[in-house]
Amino acid sequence: MSPVREEEAVFEALRTQLREAATALADGPDALEGILLGIVDDVDRAVREPLEIFPVCHHSPASAIAMARRLREKRPKVVYLELCEDMAPLLSELRNCRLPVAVQAFASEVKGFPADWAPLSVVAPITEASAEYQAIAYALDTPGVELILVDRSSDHVFQWQASGSPEDRSADPDAPDTPSEAPPAEKDAALHGDAVGVEIGDLRPRFAELEEHLLRHGKVRHWSEWWHQYVELPLGDSDHDTYRQVMLLIGSLFRRLAPGDAERVRVDEDRERYMWTRMRDHLAASGTDPADCLYVCGAFHAASRVEEFGVDGAATFEISPPSASVWQHGLIPSSHSAIEAQFGLTAGSVSIAATQWAKNLKRTRVQPFRLEGQVGAKKPAKTAKAAKAAVPLTPVVPEVADVASDKLSGFLRRAPVLDPLDEAELLGWSVEIVRAARRNGYLASTADAIAVFETSILLAGMRDRARPTPYDFQDAAITCVEKDSVPGRRDVRRIVEIMMGGDRIGQVGYEALPPLARDVHDRLAPLNLKLQQRGVQRALLDMAASPELARCSDVLWMLRHLLPWGAARAIMGERRLGEQPIQESWDLALGTHQRELIELGYEGVTIEQVLEQRLRRRAYDAQATTADVLKAVEDATLYLRSRRLADELGTRALEVLATERSVDGAPEVLRRVRRLLAYYRTSEPVLPPWIESFVKTGYAHYCTLLPTAFGDEDATVRQVAAMLGFLFSMESLALSLGCDRTQLELAFAQSHPKEPAKVALRWAAQVQLGQLSRAELRSLCDELLGNPLVVPAYPRYLSGFLHALEPVPQLADFVVEAVSNAFARLPDPVLLPWLPTLISTLRADGSDLAPLLIREAGRIFPGRLAALDAWVPPWLEPPAAVEPRPVAGARTGAALLAAYPATCDAIADLLGYEGSWETSAPTASGAVLTARHPDTAVALEALLAGR
Repeated sequence: MSPVREEEAVFEALRTQLREAATALADGPDALEGILLGIVDDVDRAVREPLEIFPVCHHSPASAIAMARRLREKRPKVVYLELCEDMAPLLSELRNCRLPVAVQAFASEVKGFPADWAPLSVVAPITEASAEYQAIAYALDTPGVELILVDRSSDHVFQWQASGSPEDRSADPDAPDTPSEAPPAEKDAALHGDAVGVEIGDLRPRFAELEEHLLRHGKVRHWSEWWHQYVELPLGDSDHDTYRQVMLLIGSLFRRLAPGDAERVRVDEDRERYMWTRMRDHLAASGTDPADCLYVCGAFHAASRVEEFGVDGAATFEISPPSASVWQHGLIPSSHSAIEAQFGLTAGSVSIAATQWAKNLKRTRVQPFRLEGQVGAKKPAKTAKAAKAAVPLTPVVPEVADVASDKLSGFLRRAPVLDPLDEAELLGWSVEIVRAARRNGYLASTADAIAVFETSILLAGMRDRARPTPYDFQDAAITCVEKDSVPGRRDVRRIVEIMMGGDRIGQVGYEALPPLARDVHDRLAPLNLKLQQRGVQRALLDMAASPELARCSDVLWMLRHLLPWGAARAIMGERRLGEQPIQESWDLALGTHQRELIELGYEGVTIEQVLEQRLRRRAYDAQATTADVLKAVEDATLYLRSRRLADELGTRALEVLATERSVDGAPEVLRRVRRLLAYYRTSEPVLPPWIESFVKTGYAHYCTLLPTAFGDEDATVRQVAAMLGFLFSMESLALSLGCDRTQLELAFAQSHPKEPAKVALRWAAQVQLGQLSRAELRSLCDELLGNPLVVPAYPRYLSGFLHALEPVPQLADFVVEAVSNAFARLPDPVLLPWLPTLISTLRADGSDLAPLLIREAGRIFPGRLAALDAWVPPWLEPPAAVEPRPVAGARTGAALLAAYPATCDAIADLLGYEGSWETSAPTASGAVLTARHPDTAVALEALLAGR
C-alpha cells in the first residue's frame, strides 16, 4: 500500500462502524451518516496536516498536562498560538505577575466604531493550569524558540462585530449563547469590567438540545461537571495521539451540531481564515519547516473546514486594515470568579480545575513549564526520583515516518474506567468542611463529617461513579451541613469552593505596571504602606508635623476623584476651596482596585494629565450643562491648582450659559458660583475676567428667563428661587460691571405666576425690591388664612416662602410667623388633615433650607417650657409707646454744655474767640442756630480736617 493510501485507511474501520450504526439508527443512510462520517473526516484531515495542530480547551488541566508533555517530546522551534496578535509584547511581563492575570487591550479614543461603544476593551485571562501558559512559558524561556500570535487583533474583534447590533458588543463570539450556569455573585467577579473576553479553546455545545441530552444522561447538573467527569478525568492520563484525536472529535461534533447562526458562523470561519493566513505568511517569510512548528488552538477551530485550512490551503484571505483607534496594552489582575463570570462557567469550576491540575502533576510526574522568576509560583522539588521520571529535554526523533494510528475506535469502545475510591482524600475533605463550617457559624459536628462522607459515596454511586467528584462532595455537604439555613454570610457551596482552592486572585507586579501606576506608588511611598496588598489599609497624614505628606494628600484626592468608591476613601478631612488641610485619615485599597489604576495608565502618563483630560472632556461634551462646566472649574482649582485650566473652563462655562434656554441647573449654578466668588475674593487680588463676564451675562440671562420661569409649569419653585438668589446676591457686582437694574424691574413687571408657591416667592422678592412692605405681605397672608377656599393650598404658599429664604434670607422670621399663625388660627378639623401635606411639602421642597428656619424659630421662641404660657409672639406685641417730643423753649443739650464747659472753652481758644457763658438758655435752641448760620459749622469742619 502506498503511503497516501495508508494514511487514508487509518480511520477506515471507524468509518465502517459509524456507517453501520447510522444505517441501523436512521433506517438507512441519511443526514446522521453524513454527520458521523464528517466528524471522522475532520479528525483525519487535522491529523494528516503537516503543521501539527494541538487542540485545547480553555483552563483545562488535561490540556495543560498534554501540552507540557508534548512540548518536552517535540521541542518545536515555532509555536503558533491562538491569541490576539497585538498582545504579543505583553507576554514577557507575565513573569512579573502572580497568576491569574489577564492581558488587556484598551482603547479610550474610538475612531471607526460607534461612539457609544467607548471605551473598547479586550481581555485574555491566563492561569497556570492552562495550555496556553505552558506554551508561552516554553517559548519565552527556551532559546531559539519563536512565539507567534496568529489570532485576529483587538481592533478586528470589534470590526467584525460592527456589522451586528450594539448589544452584541458585550458578548464574545466564542461564548455560549445561553449559558445554563449563573455566574458567581462575588465582588471579584467584575475584575475584567465590561471587557470582551477572548479565550483559547472554548468547547461547549451550541446546540441546546445536545447539551441538555448530555447533562441528563450524564447525571450531572451543569456543563462544567460533565466536562470534568467525562473529558478531564479520562484524558488526564492518556497518550498524545489519544488526547489529540478525542479533542478533535469533540470539536468537530460541537461544530457540526451548531445551530445555524449565520453571523456567528461567519466570525468563527473568519478567525480560522485569519489564523491560517498569518501562519502561511510566516512560514513563507521565515522558511521554517512545518514539522518543526506547533499550532495551539481551540478544538472547535482545529476541526475547521474552511478552504484556507492547512499550509497547502488554496484560498487566500484578505485581512482588512485596522481602524484609526489608538490601542494600548497592559496586564490587569484576574481571578477565578472573574473568569467564571465572563465565560459562563459554574461557580468554583476554575478553582476545582486548579486543584485537579496539582493532582495531575503529582500523579503523572510531568514537569510543567513556568516562566523564570514567576511571581507566586512554587519551585519544583529537585529529587532524584523526579529527575529520573522526567521526560528528556532533547526531542525524540523517530526512525520511521510517524503515521498516526486510530485511537478513537478503542477509546469509544472502551468502558469508562472508574477510579478507585480514595478514602483518605474524601475523609480529609469531610473533616475540613466541618471545621470550615463551624468557623462560619454552622452547628456542625463529627456526625456531620461522617454524614458528608457517606452521602458523597452514595451520590457518586447513584451517578455511576466509584469515586466522588468535588461536585458530588459539594452536594453532600450542602445536604448534611447547611440543612435549611445559612447563619453567616457564606453558604456551604461557597465554603466548599474556598476549601477546594478558593477564588485565587492574581496581581500585576510593580515592573509590569504602566508608568502612571508606578508613579502613583512612588509618590505614595512616604506613607510606608504595602499598596499592592489586597484589602483595606489605613493611612494617617499629619501635614502639620510632616509637611512632605501634603503631596501624598494631593495624590490621594486625585485618586479619589478618578477611581471607584472604596479605592481611596477619606475618613477624616475634606478638600475645600481656600482651605489648607492639617490632618487626614484615609482607607486605601489600591491593591484591590489594581485594574482600575492600570486602566488609568492607558489614558496618560500621570494622574494630573488624566484628570485634566477628563475635566476637559466633561466640559466640552455636547450634553454638558453650565453646572457641569462649573464643577469642572472647581475640580481643576481643588485638585490641580491650575489657574490656566480653570480660566479656560470658566470661559467654556460662559459659552454654555449663553446658549441655555432652561433653568434646570440654576440651583447648582448658584451654589458653585457663590463658592468660586468667595474663593477668588479671598485668594486673588482681582477677580478673573471670566467670572466677571459670567456674573454680568448671568444677570442679563436670568432676567430674560425670569418671566417665562414664573409661568412655566415645568420650572420648579426651587429653580426659580435659585434664579432670584443669583440675581439678588450678584446684583451689586453686576451693577458695578455695567448691568442695569431696570432689567430686573421689567422682568418682575412681566412675571405673573399662578402656582401658589411661585406667587408667594414673587411676594417675597417684591419685599426685597421694595415694591411690597412687610405689613402688606402680612396682610396678604392673613387674607389667605381667612379664605376657606384657599386654606387647603396654604402649605404650597408656605413652600414658596421657604424657598424665598434662598434669595431673601432676612425673611426667616416672617416665615416662622406665617407657620405659627397657621397653627394658631386654623381649627383642628382643618389643621389635622392639612398637617401631613405641610410636613411632606416642607420635607420634599425645603429640606436644605429647614435648618435656617429652625435656627430662626429657636431664636424667637422661648427656650424653656415654663415661659411658653406667658410668652407673646413678637408679631402680636402692641406697638411701643411713642416718646413725647421736647417742648419748644425747654432746655435741651445746652444744659449739658453748661455742666461741662471745658470742651467748648478749648474749641473757643482754638478759634481765637473770647466770650463768656450765659446764665440762662436762649429762646432758640442750638439746633435752630446751626441751621440758621451754617457757615460756622462748615468752617469748623475745614479747620479740623486741616489739623
